[in-house]
Amino acid sequence: MTERAFEIHGEQRESRWLVTCDHATNRVPDWVAGGNLGIAPEDMARHIAYDVGAAGLTRALADRLGATAILSDFSRLVIDPNRGEDDPTLVMRLYDGTIIPANRRADPGDIERRKAALYRPYHEALERLAQRRADTVILAIHSFTPCLKGRSPRPWQVGVLHSHLDSRLSRALIAQLQSEGDLCVGDNQPYLGHLPGDSIDRHALRPGRHNTLIELRNDLIGTPEAQAAWADRLVPLLHAALAEVTR
Repeated sequence: MTERAFEIHGEQRESRWLVTCDHATNRVPDWVAGGNLGIAPEDMARHIAYDVGAAGLTRALADRLGATAILSDFSRLVIDPNRGEDDPTLVMRLYDGTIIPANRRADPGDIERRKAALYRPYHEALERLAQRRADTVILAIHSFTPCLKGRSPRPWQVGVLHSHLDSRLSRALIAQLQSEGDLCVGDNQPYLGHLPGDSIDRHALRPGRHNTLIELRNDLIGTPEAQAAWADRLVPLLHAALAEVTR
């Protein structure tokens, strides 16, 4: 099966930064349940299907860093590249109150086909790009919804996620963001920063690469103009944080 699993933006660039976007799009390939997972269009347009605004922010950051970016080209509801292959949430059957009918019917053969056509090619391409330089730095971009159903509003504008296995760059970046004075910054919020087998674990922690994961609240990056403004704001902070941990 030939399937597009990813987009590479700026492949010939030589920066040590590699920007990743695991949840870039809500696309469902035609061969997965006929291209329809059985949920309403308004659900496919929200955070359960992809990280709203993250793709545009990823490209904008890559352009300003002179870096290559890799973005997934399939919905996280088809299969989640930010999970290990044996993670029970790899193919979600229920997410933020929405049942995913096509995933409830998916058998092991269906899931294996999704892994072979989408999940593994994405990770193979990401690792190929990461191996181009010995000093690659992984910058993972995600977004989060301001409020999950039935939960309290999330106050953070930006979160930085990190693992206890290597939090150097993330802690330096958190300090840079807090120094701005006007941001509510999440330190491992709104999620914990380490899942065994996730993208950072696989491509940064195990190989020993500097890394950080930024989560932007998606109502703040809903337009190209907002994405550009956040990229302009983040780039000098990223450079300062990396200089601090590599001096």
